[in-house]
Amino acid sequence: MHGGGGGRWGGSVVGAPQRERGSFQHLGHLKRLMSYVRRYAVVLVVGTVGLAIARLALYLMPWAQKLAVDSLADPAAEPYLLIPALMILGVVASQFIIYVPARRVLRRISIAAAYDLRKRFFNVVQYQGPNFFNKFGTGDLMSRAVNDISMVRMVVSFGAVNIVMFVFSVIAALWFMLVMSPALTFWVVLPLPFVAVIGFMMARGMFPFFRERQEALATLTSFTQENLNGIRTIQAMAQENQEIDRFRRASTRYAQKFYRAERYQVIVGVSMTLLTMISPVVILLYGGFLVLDGELTIGSFNAFFGYLILITSQVQSIGWSLSMFTSAAAATQRIFEVLDYPPEVVDVAEAQLPPDINGRLEFRNFSYRHPGAARPTIDGINLHVDAGETVALLGRIGSGKSTILKAAVRLIDTPRGSVFLDGRDICEVPIRRLREAVTMVPQDPFLFSAPLKENLTYDKPDRGEEAILEAVDAAGLTETLGRLVNGLDTVVGERGTTLSGGEKQRSTLARGLIRRADVLLLDDCFSSVDTETEEQILGGLQRMRSGKTTLLISHRVSTARHANRIYVIDNGRVLESGTHEELLAQGGYYADLEAVQSSQDRDRARRGQLLRQLDGSRGELPPLAPTGSDVA
Repeated sequence: MHGGGGGRWGGSVVGAPQRERGSFQHLGHLKRLMSYVRRYAVVLVVGTVGLAIARLALYLMPWAQKLAVDSLADPAAEPYLLIPALMILGVVASQFIIYVPARRVLRRISIAAAYDLRKRFFNVVQYQGPNFFNKFGTGDLMSRAVNDISMVRMVVSFGAVNIVMFVFSVIAALWFMLVMSPALTFWVVLPLPFVAVIGFMMARGMFPFFRERQEALATLTSFTQENLNGIRTIQAMAQENQEIDRFRRASTRYAQKFYRAERYQVIVGVSMTLLTMISPVVILLYGGFLVLDGELTIGSFNAFFGYLILITSQVQSIGWSLSMFTSAAAATQRIFEVLDYPPEVVDVAEAQLPPDINGRLEFRNFSYRHPGAARPTIDGINLHVDAGETVALLGRIGSGKSTILKAAVRLIDTPRGSVFLDGRDICEVPIRRLREAVTMVPQDPFLFSAPLKENLTYDKPDRGEEAILEAVDAAGLTETLGRLVNGLDTVVGERGTTLSGGEKQRSTLARGLIRRADVLLLDDCFSSVDTETEEQILGGLQRMRSGKTTLLISHRVSTARHANRIYVIDNGRVLESGTHEELLAQGGYYADLEAVQSSQDRDRARRGQLLRQLDGSRGELPPLAPTGSDVA
């Protein structure tokens, strides 16, 4: 985003990215938060009024001290101590009765506003597509949802309140001071506007520092999240030291950005504090002269110091307030980059659909190009799946098979007039209704860190055990279920780490089968199972999917041969189509693939027989029965 100057010390380098020039224009991002403030406007006003009353009571303390000191300094006057003491006790009581509840109310507003913003953020992310997640990594989104919203939280309630309290406090203090001595008041407050102006000018440069700090934190969060997800790969390849070094570099960069932002903020605060030290000197010299001249009482002289402390504390807080506004502005910009991202797939209003869906799926001259791709992923494909049919898609990796399935459930921005369900353009079907009728089991199995039962019944947790076990059996997961200590109640760990790749794949298949959708899309769900288990699963599919439409992707002829019709996809086009026998008779790509894989299957069968014999003989090797390849 906004790079540093370049070089170790941040010097300018020709061609290096330049940091944004400081200005207050970036604070305009905070206007986006007004809708969250308006929801709690009444409570916000009540809390602000409470703080103002408590602040006004606080300004009575120097006045009470003035009355007491003046009475003691005048030998002819009676000591006037009881009333000032009661005034001070009243001020202390008001802080407990008014100030504390008002602060709690404002803090609850900030929490509620952050809650609303975080819900909206999560809702927006849920409906985004692949291009969005290519741009925003998971760790980056986590950083925006947690860290950036936390930075925004305080400014939503206390930002405007701090401005109001600053103005109110300065006016109140000036009124008390003018009553005591207009001349001394003039000289005391004369330096303060210069202090405020200098503070504002220095604070103009804060935004780039806070923006870069947030970007560095997002990078660090993304790296950590990715590292933990891939920890098994890192350990398997003995790359722990390399990852530790990468983390050190990312963490160091964040620490440097954080330190630079904090250093600049401290410089602003210290500069303003030093400049405000002029006013106490004025009180000491000019105020002391007025006391000696009899124009100012000792009590008033003492009270001036009290009011000056109250004023200067407000002036000095400008630096902190501006840093809060600036960091919140940077965070707001990052949050709304996500909230303003247009959805790739635009949903339609809820429409009336037939209660029964036959499951006839058609692709008419369907074409699709991924953003940034040199050529179309799919180029004018025509294929159809009749109701109740099982159709298989075969082809090389990257030929576009998965894109076809994603288009059927609108996981990508499916072009209008290209994909139809029962003759109706799926772009005219509400996405939720479409995905209830058409279930897709993705290629990469994903399981939540929850009991296996919750994973299988994810869309409808109240399913009975009979339906669950039927899907488990059809997916070839019964043997695995028997090995699990707690059966269906076994927690499978994050991303299903306690299961093997094949077991995770079969679990996600069971999760798809249990829905009994009108159309089932299987994206290469047999890649991690052996041929014996594959045959078992195909038998389960025939039982559970009888009379229902199934469209599956496979790289195995042994899987595709059971389909009613097979399409061979290559470079985004249909290369061949027909039944298993028809494609073999054509002698093309499919026939070549069947010849190669048949030999591999015989070799696998031979190896499996050898392993079983080795296990049964406990190390002794009995003779093998001849296989088809041996006879050949």
